[in-house]
Amino acid sequence: MTTPEAEQSQAETAAAAVPGDAEVPAGAAAQADGARPEERLEKAVRAAEQALIEYEIAVETFRVEVDNFSRLHHQKLGPMYARLDELDARIAEAVAARTGDPEDIRKADEARARVMPMPGVEELFHGWMDDSGLFPEAVAMLTDQPVRPPQRVRPSDEARKLYRELARKAHPDLAQEADERARREEFITRVNAAYARGDEALLRELAEEWAAGPKPVEQGPSAAEELYARLEWLAQRKEMLTLVARELEESAIGAMLRLAPDDPDRLLDEIAEQLLTQVAERENELAGLLAQGHGSSADGTGV
Repeated sequence: MTTPEAEQSQAETAAAAVPGDAEVPAGAAAQADGARPEERLEKAVRAAEQALIEYEIAVETFRVEVDNFSRLHHQKLGPMYARLDELDARIAEAVAARTGDPEDIRKADEARARVMPMPGVEELFHGWMDDSGLFPEAVAMLTDQPVRPPQRVRPSDEARKLYRELARKAHPDLAQEADERARREEFITRVNAAYARGDEALLRELAEEWAAGPKPVEQGPSAAEELYARLEWLAQRKEMLTLVARELEESAIGAMLRLAPDDPDRLLDEIAEQLLTQVAERENELAGLLAQGHGSSADGTGV
């Protein structure tokens, strides 16, 4: 198993010269090797892209390994953890039953809650409610009432007039060039949606937009500006991946996986043995508490 931390050093070696290369004046570089001004910058971008690809592969590979190990961990050890939680709850309940102490009762309730968590409202009404409450359809279904169909929209006379005018002016069939046709199709789609909702105000805005004409084509960035922007994006992407890798490596499963990168199954077996020992200890502790409780009841000294 190779962690992103190990791969990162290789990626950083490949990309280490990128900032320095990017800061070299294009004119000086061109004079040095006769290349065009953007050539060194392009090489820096290609090197940074390749380094980022390798690092991203390493991060994704480690993420898959963590996910797989997490599933194995849950399948193999999950029942043991559940048994320990159940035994802890029963031990706490036995202690609370003997002492009657409010603090012991509170601890017992908390231990039991960890075993059987109460479902939240969102789980019970998943897809039936939001922050404002139950949806009308959900209320109708829960109260055996018919679900009302959506209210029919009746556009006003002015909305119909605006719609017809816009449809005549902006119809895609009036365009001869592909780009203009695409522009008209996008615009008519918005017109149809506004008319379907009877949104007269939006239709007026669309009419003003059409009257103003297409937006002038903005001057695009230069080749050098695009390359610098690409370098900046690559740097930001690498920072984001570094955070993801750190979270994976510092997670409980990631930390366990790094303890035995070459034989994670053996690590699971060792943890399983430890859990079995803890289960046996808890069972003995519970049996002792229950035996004491029965003894106290038999001799009349029970609480």
